[in-house]
Amino acid sequence: MAKDHGPSVKDDELYEALRKQGASEQKAARIANAKAAGTLRHRGGTLDQRTKSDLLEEAREIGIVGRSRMTKAELIKAIRAE
Repeated sequence: MAKDHGPSVKDDELYEALRKQGASEQKAARIANAKAAGTLRHRGGTLDQRTKSDLLEEAREIGIVGRSRMTKAELIKAIRAE
């Protein structure tokens, strides 16, 4: 049974699992609360199944340099390396 982390953490089990994986307290709380609220954004499917524009958006969020000149295969490789 997961410890109760108070009202600021909505999914205590997920919070503890993320902390064990090395996530900071803030990051673990954000992810656990987003999942509990149903607002956690899921990027469905494998990278190979996603569109190039989807991959470009994720590369931008990650901060991959030179992404606009990359092919779909290069974007997938760069995202996997992050």
